[in-house]
Amino acid sequence: MNTTSPGPKPPPATATRLPAAIWMLGFVSLLMDVSSEMIHSLLPVFLVTSLGAGALAVGLIEGAAEATALIVKVFSGALSDYWGKRKPLAVLGYGLGALSKPLFALATSSGMVLTARLIDRIGKGIRGAPRDALIADIAPPQARGAAFGLRQSLDTVGAFLGPLLAIGLMLLWANDFRAVFWVAIIPGLLSVALLLFGVREPERAPATPVLNPIRRDSLRLLPRAYWRVVGVGAMFALARFSEAFLVLRALDGGLPVAYTPLVLIGMNVVYALTAYPFGRLADGMSHARLLALGLVILIAADLALAYSSDWPWLAAGIALWGLHMGITQGLLATMIADTAPAALRGTAYGFFNLVSGIALLIASALAGLLWERFGASWAFFAGAAFGAATLATLGQLSRSSRLPLRPDS
Repeated sequence: MNTTSPGPKPPPATATRLPAAIWMLGFVSLLMDVSSEMIHSLLPVFLVTSLGAGALAVGLIEGAAEATALIVKVFSGALSDYWGKRKPLAVLGYGLGALSKPLFALATSSGMVLTARLIDRIGKGIRGAPRDALIADIAPPQARGAAFGLRQSLDTVGAFLGPLLAIGLMLLWANDFRAVFWVAIIPGLLSVALLLFGVREPERAPATPVLNPIRRDSLRLLPRAYWRVVGVGAMFALARFSEAFLVLRALDGGLPVAYTPLVLIGMNVVYALTAYPFGRLADGMSHARLLALGLVILIAADLALAYSSDWPWLAAGIALWGLHMGITQGLLATMIADTAPAALRGTAYGFFNLVSGIALLIASALAGLLWERFGASWAFFAGAAFGAATLATLGQLSRSSRLPLRPDS
């Protein structure tokens, strides 16, 4: 409880100017996402049509790749806490992501694609937790939701510009997957250059202790509220498997191969338009209510996609999927920053993503298995069921006040 005399209240998030470094980190993410999504928006179709892989193989590759990224974040986040430096690890991670891109263009088997995806995602894992901790270090506490929302929004602008560019090049070059993959190298390298020369890391505050994050007594400093956020995030990951299945669902609906990136473009346009406004909203509104809203929308998306692959239902499901991402992804990152000690922020993001990564691997593999054995609808029905279970758990935690309801709780 604060016993000091009341002073002037901090300015509301709407009046707080975000530091230039937050914008730079957002544009770094934008460029890397252009590079990555030029490849990832085509990759499920490339695997199925060019390399002869099945839906289960796609699910396993995507799940293993994303889980690898999230697991690696544990070690990079803990190292950034112990070292007291975030930026060098972020540069290394973005560099690996850029250098992995030529491997996709050279791939002749699903095994080679898996190797390229793992290297790419190891890079993502190395950079993820230090970058998020760096944003939390730089952003004013009263505007963290806006800061994470802005980064998510700019990141997602890249996530739809990449597929849009991929469509144009596929049409120009008569569905030449490999030529598009070669072009993707350029924005990846620009991303690394912008981070290296455009972002300056703040000095660690003198009062901030340097902890060994892997020691048990250090981990005990992570409060129960933090671990509850971790648990809710893991349940979210079970309900939200890889977006590769959205692309495959559109392919089932008869979408031509060259236009399959439209799926991720549509989803990410909605995501980009909503992430920053909902991030600002999170700075002054109940977190639990926003999470519940995101879950309801995710369940609706799953049910629409399960019902039919006809365009009205497919478009509704894709748009709702993007809306739920805009509501929840920056919010969960903000809740981690609010519940974790400053000296353990990297470790906190790392453990959060480790647990979520395991859940995502399970969800993606299960979705692929259900798809192949029972049909596409069953994969999305399973996602809706996990979403409903998460919503019930969230309601129980909120009623018992075991989950932070507001940014300052």
